[in-house]
Amino acid sequence: MSDLKMHRDHQLGLERARQVAQDWAGYAEKKLDMRCTVQRGSDCDVIEFNRSGVKGTLTVTADRFDLQAQLGLLFKAFAGKIEAETARMLDEALAKASAKKA
Repeated sequence: MSDLKMHRDHQLGLERARQVAQDWAGYAEKKLDMRCTVQRGSDCDVIEFNRSGVKGTLTVTADRFDLQAQLGLLFKAFAGKIEAETARMLDEALAKASAKKA
């Protein structure tokens, strides 16, 4: 069972969505000390991310992002704050990519 679940619809198409996801993974690795692994598929990509106390996936398709994460015991107390910050980061990345598309 996931502690964090997020779903965001978008209209970027798969290639632009992949770029947003790659940018997010780069940020997560650099700033959050995550290890990210990308599994590319023909119609979706899955980014697996983990670090001590957190593991999860970000699934990217042509029209949606789905993030699921499990938090370790020490992080569970901050689940609301972590979810809010993750949502903010994802929303900002999608807004930026959508503005570039227009």
